[in-house]
Amino acid sequence: MNASSDRFQRQESLAPRERLAELDVTVIGVGAIGRQLALQLASLGVTKLRLVDFDKVEPTNVTTQGYHFEDVGRAKVDAAASAVWQIDPQIHVETVNDRYRPQLEVGDALFCCVDSIETRAALWRTAGRRVSFWCDGRMLGEVMRILTVAEHLGRNHYPTTLFAASEVQPGSCTSRGIIYTACIAAGLMTHQLTRWLRGLPLDADLSLNLLASELAVAADPPPE
Repeated sequence: MNASSDRFQRQESLAPRERLAELDVTVIGVGAIGRQLALQLASLGVTKLRLVDFDKVEPTNVTTQGYHFEDVGRAKVDAAASAVWQIDPQIHVETVNDRYRPQLEVGDALFCCVDSIETRAALWRTAGRRVSFWCDGRMLGEVMRILTVAEHLGRNHYPTTLFAASEVQPGSCTSRGIIYTACIAAGLMTHQLTRWLRGLPLDADLSLNLLASELAVAADPPPE
């Protein structure tokens, strides 16, 4: 069996291989959600991936973010890239071991996985209109919120979420975390990407509270 030609067989109708192969994707922040997201994108068949983060792996990241024990002390982008290449060594991965800079090329799709509203706002101002697909993942404990912008969808709504009171719960995204919330949030974000690639309707604002078993989808206001 030729593994390279067969690995996509079961997902062909759910994740268009041709579109994934031509997509240039950036993940900013490869912590809890971002690392899981990078692995899911690699498994889906993304061939060009840019990882941006200035942080190093700490011992708590092994528990909450899925890094390996031997990753402690490494740059997160390098450790995440190594994990991506274990899935597919042919993926072109660009690592940026630094904070995001406005001059950075961001490609077609951008996943915002940072841990503060201020950083999200800065990213949106400088990169939001440079990409065709934008997805922001937020989590705290067992609560997550996924915000998506593509074409006209979400462009009016997303800026209204860029203030501290809009967080699902008060506090930094890094103050409380657990691996299964990160995995589910990354899966919801990846799902929005595959819906976009298939031309299906997207959810501009989706919140999931695991503890309360509550899923909420906010309506996107019409474009002005």
